Amino acid sequence: MKKFTLFGTLNTMFIALFSLLCTIPMLLVLMVSFTDEKSIQLNGYQLFPEKLSLGAYKLLLLGSTPLYQSYMISILITVVGTLLAVLITGAAGYTLSSRHVKYRNHLAMFFFVTMVFNTGIVPWYLISTGLGLRNTIWALIVPSMIFNPFNLFLVRNYMKQIPDTLTEAARIDGANDFYIALRIFFPLSLPVLATITLFYGIGYWNNWFNAIMLVDNKDLFPLQFLLFKLNSEISMIQSMQRTMSEVATTLPAESVKMATAILTIGPIVFFYPFLQKYFIKGLLIGSVKE
Repeated sequence: MKKFTLFGTLNTMFIALFSLLCTIPMLLVLMVSFTDEKSIQLNGYQLFPEKLSLGAYKLLLLGSTPLYQSYMISILITVVGTLLAVLITGAAGYTLSSRHVKYRNHLAMFFFVTMVFNTGIVPWYLISTGLGLRNTIWALIVPSMIFNPFNLFLVRNYMKQIPDTLTEAARIDGANDFYIALRIFFPLSLPVLATITLFYGIGYWNNWFNAIMLVDNKDLFPLQFLLFKLNSEISMIQSMQRTMSEVATTLPAESVKMATAILTIGPIVFFYPFLQKYFIKGLLIGSVKE
């Protein structure tokens, strides 16, 4: 029989209260996205609005905006970019964790320096355009594909804990580094690889900076950038209410902003539960320095 203590009860109540406080803003965003614009203007944001409306979602999903195409672009760059980034980071982590690599500590220091010093936007832009990435789908993938040093060190520290006897036994059987990495280290490092997969996936899904800097073709706009432009255009129309009052008052500006948030975070919310069991374990174990 489970024993209840005062501390345990208070701790449970505190966690429940804190979870509720974290949930309320999300529920408020959801309800405002279904609220009539006039009701928002009169009463502000409400958890229980006086009048509901689907105007924001009709504008986003049924309007003339190429939302579905942008959704496909975002899904494509998130899947492809995340897979490539995880593969590169995993291979680099295996290399730096291997005791057979003579200058692995020097290489680790080289990557660590990039965490401290940043070259800036201009060199980044010149390199990206020099590679011919402008106005191509790769402009949304390659600039963010190079592994994050933080993720690299997570993977390296995790792989360092794998016994060397497994590597030695594989080498005796004639296995090369490619085989050892893919068939031994990657499967054993699944928790930390799942963790960085979530990091990279969120980064790609939320990225709009690459589109602003490198993409002019409307057919290549990712979801985040398209919705950013849409909100900017609605705000511009609202600022012209004196000359376009009839149009401006019919635009569900505030509810569109909330609906935009719901549409953009939806896939991440559904994706997270599949990686949750690996997330904390991989983060804690991978962050332990040997």
